[in-house]
Amino acid sequence: MPSLVSHPDEVKVVSRRFGLGATDIDKYVELDGYKAVQQAIAKGPEWIITEMKASGLRGRGGAGFPTGMKWSFVPKQSEKPKYVLVNGDESEPGTCKDHVLFLHDPHAVIEGTMIAGLAIGSKLGFIYLRGEYRYLLKIVEKAVADAYAKGFLGKNIFGTGVDFDIITQTGAGAYEVGEESALMESLEGKRGVPRIKPPFPAVVGLYGGPTVINNAETIANAPHILLMGGEAYAKLGSERNGGTRLFGISGHVERPGVYELPMGYNLKRAIYEVAGGIKDGKKLKAVVPGGSSCPVMTADEIDVGLDFDQMGKAGTMLGSGGIVVLDETVSIVEFALRTIAFYQHESCGWCIPCREGTDWIKKTLTRVYNGGGNKKDVDNVQYLAENMLGRTFCPLGDAAAMPTIAFVKKFRKEFEDYIEGHKAGTPIITVEQLVGAH
Repeated sequence: MPSLVSHPDEVKVVSRRFGLGATDIDKYVELDGYKAVQQAIAKGPEWIITEMKASGLRGRGGAGFPTGMKWSFVPKQSEKPKYVLVNGDESEPGTCKDHVLFLHDPHAVIEGTMIAGLAIGSKLGFIYLRGEYRYLLKIVEKAVADAYAKGFLGKNIFGTGVDFDIITQTGAGAYEVGEESALMESLEGKRGVPRIKPPFPAVVGLYGGPTVINNAETIANAPHILLMGGEAYAKLGSERNGGTRLFGISGHVERPGVYELPMGYNLKRAIYEVAGGIKDGKKLKAVVPGGSSCPVMTADEIDVGLDFDQMGKAGTMLGSGGIVVLDETVSIVEFALRTIAFYQHESCGWCIPCREGTDWIKKTLTRVYNGGGNKKDVDNVQYLAENMLGRTFCPLGDAAAMPTIAFVKKFRKEFEDYIEGHKAGTPIITVEQLVGAH
């Protein structure tokens, strides 16, 4: 089991059981596990949703939609069964928070799934894990089996007359199924491509029934919120951004790791104090603040709070909480090519702007990287990305376009200087070699 990092500024809520052996169900119960769901059964759906709304919890998968509000959208009456779907398809480069959650506290995800089910009137939940996380599936499946053995799942849970079941599933390595409607398609055994919206999942979702879909970290917060109270949880964070969040800080820092910090915590402090500053005393060049789809920030833009609203005002996004730190040695041309190569590879090909746009940007940046570019290519890359933005079937096109636009706008001179200094000739490296690690 990997060693856990920590810092005095952390506020441990969802990570408070990490390293304490909470994968064992008896230890989890000893650490207040499954108390919240019993409280939820006793107090009912309206109380659950009221507390979740009061908490200010917003979706930790990237969209940042208020969780309590999302749960309240599910119709109270339905001819079809209702479902809870936990999105554990953590595939955004730079993001590793759900990984440690499943590794150290899988019962929190199970209990949170049950609470969501009680809130919307569902009797069945699904926990969907990223394909590459198959080794974590054993941990989650054991936790589910142990919960059944204790009578916490199945028929008449806790002797209350309430029924609730959980099914686990893994993907096959497709980034696209992190999009909620593609996730439902995959779970139904079909190709993981997005659905037309509306209808939205809250009304017509999995197998045509009303469905709540939440990120694993979002769901894992629910038991803690009910135990401490929604208002108390909200006060841990900033205005309109309640609670804490798991931030994965990686790249050129002295102490990379996953840290739980209050929403609104200053990004500059997170890098220089929590993560120990830039590795080997080098200078900071840029920061990707929330996973590879988020527009890059320059070194002089990082004195800003880590919440959805403040990052939005700064022209970027909080995303999935994956903070990637780049020092002065990084070539933005290479980094931009690596980024678009990932999205080009992961595009499902369903819609033309994404399928063609990512391919042409990758081809253009490959030519630039290999010394065959000209300054017009920089304009073409920006033009292609801007014409993808907002025109694709699902957010993958935007996820590819937004960082590309930011790279070109904020580092145009570096692109132009690179083109001037690398004239056409023998390719330096093939793009396959460059991104082979992906």
